[in-house]
Amino acid sequence: MSYNLNKICANFAIDPEIGSYGNGHINDTFLCQSSPNYILQRINQKVFKHPEDIMENIEKVTLHLKKKIIEAGGDPERETLTVIRTIDDKNYYKDEDGNYFRMYKFIDHSVSYELAEDPIQLYLTGKAFGNFQNMLDDFPADELHETIRDFHNTPERVNQLLSAIDNNGAGRLESVKAEVEFALEFRRYANVITKAMVDGSVPLRVTHNDTKLNNVLFDDKTDEVVCVVDLDTVMPGSMLYDFGDALRFCASSAVEDETDLDKVWFDINKFERFAKGSINEMRKKITPKEAELLPVSVLIMTYECGIRFLTDHLNGDVYFKVHRENHNLDRARNQFKLVKDIENKLDEMGEIVKKYL
Repeated sequence: MSYNLNKICANFAIDPEIGSYGNGHINDTFLCQSSPNYILQRINQKVFKHPEDIMENIEKVTLHLKKKIIEAGGDPERETLTVIRTIDDKNYYKDEDGNYFRMYKFIDHSVSYELAEDPIQLYLTGKAFGNFQNMLDDFPADELHETIRDFHNTPERVNQLLSAIDNNGAGRLESVKAEVEFALEFRRYANVITKAMVDGSVPLRVTHNDTKLNNVLFDDKTDEVVCVVDLDTVMPGSMLYDFGDALRFCASSAVEDETDLDKVWFDINKFERFAKGSINEMRKKITPKEAELLPVSVLIMTYECGIRFLTDHLNGDVYFKVHRENHNLDRARNQFKLVKDIENKLDEMGEIVKKYL
């Protein structure tokens, strides 16, 4: 689908040169070159059913973060996202076809990484997400919308997989029997975090819920952390979601769609670097149950991501963007390889957590 991007930008009171930007799976992203530069995104309504709720969450959270950054003597225009309002003072623009667009100030002289190029980046990424939660510790989580219902509810993700298996909508079930068998075997871990949240031993917090390395911007000269981005899934959740999801991504030896599984394993050294940074930031606020579950949270989030990829493959690739045949299946196999390796290293991971707590 094509959009009148110049007309859309005019509704944000800018007239830029526009080009595509980034490699995100969900939203359509464009770089608007002007003075200053901006990022324009079309919100994917197949994924995010209520764009107004997303933008309300993002605006509330970024305004809170700006106050914290100012109190700490930082730069609020650089250290968190700045939402640009439209000419009619909204935080989004809705075009005549019902598409929702939003705009951020572009953060110049910054870069993101798909894989850590230096060990210190993992430590700094851990600190960045830990600090993100610290700054939002006094923000009431129940004021935020649940932008994707049951996003990290792993038992519900299992139910979605079971439904995809039963429906076999894309006719692919016969070719993925081994992956389905693996997914069903490892569902024994699925309710560990959700059960602890129900009994209160794991508290509800404001969480990012998509803590990949490439959602942290680094200064392109100093390589220091600039800010955390991609706030679409900021909502109430568990810090275990953020910790586990970050490490299923950051501590992998390869990108998440690597097809040569001999190149895919869980790197315990990467785990330690990230864990050190994250735990140093969160140590005083982590509950005993959260501390106990930090290692297994990595397995659970990796398993959850794997079954989401497998579910989407069975449903015909309706959620994640794909760029080749069987792309979601490749991603699922990649994540399942990690799950098995993480399970073998849980005791070692537990010792590392104790060391930094």
